Amino acid sequence: METLRPCLSSFCVEDVAAADGLSRGGLVVSEMDGGDEVEAVSYCCSTCDGGEGHGRTLSVHTRKPRSLSTSSSSSTTTSSDNRRTQSLHGPSPVTTFGPKACMLHNPNTIMHIQDPASQRLTWNKPPKSVLVIKKIRDAGLLQPFKELCTFLTEVKSMIVYVERKVLEDPAIAGDDAFRTTMNKFCTFRDDLDDISNYVDFIICLGGDGTLLYASSLFQESVPPVMAFHLGSLGFLTPFNFDTYQSQLNQVIEGNVSIVLRSRLRVRVQKDSREKRTKVEENGVILTNGDGEGMHKAAQYQVLNEVVVDRGPSSYLSNVDLFLDGHLITTVQGDGVIVSTPTGSTAYAVAAGASMIHPNVPAIMITPICPHSLSFRPIVVPAGVELKVMLSSEARNTAWVSFDGRKRQEICHGDSITITTSCFPVPSICFRDPVTDWFESLAQCLHWNVRKKQHHLTSEEEEF
Repeated sequence: METLRPCLSSFCVEDVAAADGLSRGGLVVSEMDGGDEVEAVSYCCSTCDGGEGHGRTLSVHTRKPRSLSTSSSSSTTTSSDNRRTQSLHGPSPVTTFGPKACMLHNPNTIMHIQDPASQRLTWNKPPKSVLVIKKIRDAGLLQPFKELCTFLTEVKSMIVYVERKVLEDPAIAGDDAFRTTMNKFCTFRDDLDDISNYVDFIICLGGDGTLLYASSLFQESVPPVMAFHLGSLGFLTPFNFDTYQSQLNQVIEGNVSIVLRSRLRVRVQKDSREKRTKVEENGVILTNGDGEGMHKAAQYQVLNEVVVDRGPSSYLSNVDLFLDGHLITTVQGDGVIVSTPTGSTAYAVAAGASMIHPNVPAIMITPICPHSLSFRPIVVPAGVELKVMLSSEARNTAWVSFDGRKRQEICHGDSITITTSCFPVPSICFRDPVTDWFESLAQCLHWNVRKKQHHLTSEEEEF
């Protein structure tokens, strides 16, 4: 993959909002993140370069993995934080998704609560770019992936973004018939490149994990997601690939329903105290003492759940749970699950929780094998702020994971702060949010599926 020079061709991504700090063509964007300067160099197409390089590469040079926000987005984050209030309905979700998509305004809403079936997708401008996410190491997806990408590039004349590691698959890289289409792709790396301002919508090929991965690529506004059922379960993937062309045409025209799947904004605060040596001015060592606490924080956007568990230890997990600064309980057991309504049908339901429709503004707290029979799952308003800390009496540390990823150890003094994010995932519906959800319950989870009783005949009723 070669990095191409900036250009002003109409074939490249156009009409990026000036508010995002980018203009059409190759503008270098800088930001200060913890004192480090980050530079993003835009790309151009093979036609502008005059050569036939292997696709177009979005190159971002950074000293550490780049967060998915630019310097200009700090104002967006600030405004989002200002919108947050202690409300029963949580923060107002952002209803612009990516560079061009937004939710169609419905003037007939009552009490600012919109009917889920009336949520529609619309476009400010026709979409021109699409991110195709394919499940890695799945041979059954090779043909659908090639067929879809050929349709998008050759028929719809769209700019297709694909992860670099997808094209490194020998079955794709060695396909000479597919090389012409592959040379038109824009490639990126999930741990280095920021594509949030370039992608108009997303197509997922795989199972529910593929949609979770797509969510993790965008830490703020998420483009609309169209998920095809090509995995094992498919609770979050309502589309069948058999009629993908007609379904894609409807999405591009904006004639579809969407469901806003709320996410959790999670902040992990690490309290790392290091021993420091006290030294006099003449260089004589006096004594060893505790230095000041070095607080390291990391933020995550979580679509399903945050899981705090006991890890490899044989002792019970012992963590304190705070709600808006007040200690509400201590969790003793295998752990606790803090989930979104979307995540209520995942790990939480396996641990005994109820299933909540994605449009319900709520956060669910579910204990994992609690050491108390009266500790049942509870649902709290989306506007609250939860904090999980290791109890002072805990015999061991705890472990935390976010949508099954980024697993890390939690020690004494560390804290996990959880609240509803302002940036939901706009998931495109096959029919509408209500119908799709109940069909997934029946087809994927077999909810209340049983053999029906036979009716009684008149002779049987006499007995």
